[in-house]
Amino acid sequence: MRGRLNLFQTAMLRWRELHPYSAIHVVRIDRPLDPSRVAAVIERVLVAAGLTGLVLDVKRRAFEYKGGPASPVLAVHEGEASAMDVVASVLERELNEPFTPDGPVNPFRFFVVDGGASFYLGLAYDHVVAGGESIVGLMKGLVDAYLDQGGREKTHNPTMPAPRPLDRYPPTYPRLLLRHFGMFFSGMRRLPDMAASSRRSVRPRYPGGLDPHNAFAQFRLETVEFAAIIRTAKAWGVTVNDLLLAALLRALAPIVGERAATARRREIGVASIINIRRDLGIAPDTTFGQFLSTFHVSHPMPPGATLRDVSRDVQIVTSRIKRERLYLQSLLAIAAASAIWRFLSKERRHRFDAKNYPVWGAITMLDVDALWSERGARMRPPEYLRAVSTGAPTPLVIAVTTAGGVLHAGISYRTAAYTRAQIDSIAAAMIADARSLICK
Repeated sequence: MRGRLNLFQTAMLRWRELHPYSAIHVVRIDRPLDPSRVAAVIERVLVAAGLTGLVLDVKRRAFEYKGGPASPVLAVHEGEASAMDVVASVLERELNEPFTPDGPVNPFRFFVVDGGASFYLGLAYDHVVAGGESIVGLMKGLVDAYLDQGGREKTHNPTMPAPRPLDRYPPTYPRLLLRHFGMFFSGMRRLPDMAASSRRSVRPRYPGGLDPHNAFAQFRLETVEFAAIIRTAKAWGVTVNDLLLAALLRALAPIVGERAATARRREIGVASIINIRRDLGIAPDTTFGQFLSTFHVSHPMPPGATLRDVSRDVQIVTSRIKRERLYLQSLLAIAAASAIWRFLSKERRHRFDAKNYPVWGAITMLDVDALWSERGARMRPPEYLRAVSTGAPTPLVIAVTTAGGVLHAGISYRTAAYTRAQIDSIAAAMIADARSLICK
């Protein structure tokens, strides 16, 4: 085997023992649908990138792309009258459909939704093999190849380099330890703080029991609303991610309910998924893989807490996390959980993360506009959206994708933890917070 899975990938292997752990990207292509051409493009791009013939050895935590034909299976869905409704339905179905867990596997499933003058191209993938940045690069290659084969509509860019195999076997996290040994060592003193924050956080409730089913919802912030978020975040001295985490905390507070100020567990915990390519020194445009970590933020959310106040409180925590690279300490927690996991029953595995790392929701952000332009694009994708499985660590994941100047939020949630009415209230509250910034 030529590649080793990193710590976060091995955590995903554990999570998918309990439920399919996948992610989905969808891009709109403003050309009529030709399914045979889409299938041919998929074959050509995957072969050129070297992303065929994957063999996954779960026991050894190893993998290899052996090559050969892609032979893609393409599901075609009609959706001219309500293409986005069809897309949402397909996303939910794909979130709950497992991939082959071991041996020779195909980690990609493709689908299209026909919208008449345009169509949506979707890719559901085993999240173990890749992160969002890698998939954006793959999707851009598919879109470019489809447009380049469009006859009179051909938009070939002669300055664009020819497709070449990607680096599929990047270094794993021992290299990270060597590069940032001082950060790892000094960050050890923060582990008690991380544990204390988790002990202060209210544990999420699962009234539906252990049912792992994921449902899907979504909302969209138009250009004026997204611009207001960017402008306000800059004025407040916080990041867009800080502001969105604060909005999520405010939206969750009514659902979590009242918490006594004297109670040990009185704070609401949320998480953020981050890409650590830069820490590994990996070039995003030439490497395919998954390089993630996470960090936790908790807040007491007192009555009347404003978006500005919560955003600034969140920023105090996240700035220290970034400055001291404390998100690397999460990898140590993942390693410790891996050692414990083998001794747990299936029921205790379902409850392990909720008990020891209590978060009510997580946000994963991806700036598709920036990634698209970094890869030589002349124009931004007209529409792009994502969905990510919730898995064991959190009952709610909001995949925030910025593309075409708008923000799309794909909400995956465990139906055992949240009702659709509660999810609608979370979406409405976050939209209201965004719109309240327009006049500021």
